[in-house]
Amino acid sequence: MTIRKAYKEDLIKIMKMYESCVAGMIKNGIDQWDDTYPDTQTIAQDLENQTYYVAEDKEVIVGGINIDKNQDLTYLDVNWEDTSSEFLVVHRLAVKEKFWNKKIGKNLMLFTEKMAIKRGLKSIRLDTYSGNLKAMDFYIKLGYRKLGAINLKPNKNEYYCFEKII
Repeated sequence: MTIRKAYKEDLIKIMKMYESCVAGMIKNGIDQWDDTYPDTQTIAQDLENQTYYVAEDKEVIVGGINIDKNQDLTYLDVNWEDTSSEFLVVHRLAVKEKFWNKKIGKNLMLFTEKMAIKRGLKSIRLDTYSGNLKAMDFYIKLGYRKLGAINLKPNKNEYYCFEKII
């Protein structure tokens, strides 16, 4: 498996990966995402910003992640341990369903941590849906701490904010 910066030409394959991930989540009773998000426009903007990375296995996109410094305004209400502006924010981490439990997500997060270290940053922030117990357990096992809750979307439960000091 390799991780590389995604290209605009990858958009259709990335969206197919998300379709698979979302279908798997719904099958497992996780209503975090649906057919309206992550959407093509959002991912196209990530690609335009050159902040999206893909995991490939034999030239098949099996996972993806957006890594930038942009945080939702609701993040300002969270009591972050790292109070500097020296952080990265993880968005839209996803893995194609048939590749779940093959350490793709873990490798994408370790890639993010290496990027933070290389850039001399102090922490990584992210949020995940309170109804996604697997994701919460995943981040805790990787050393992330749950620091607060935010409301991102109407008609959805809270999202929990996590941080890891690097």
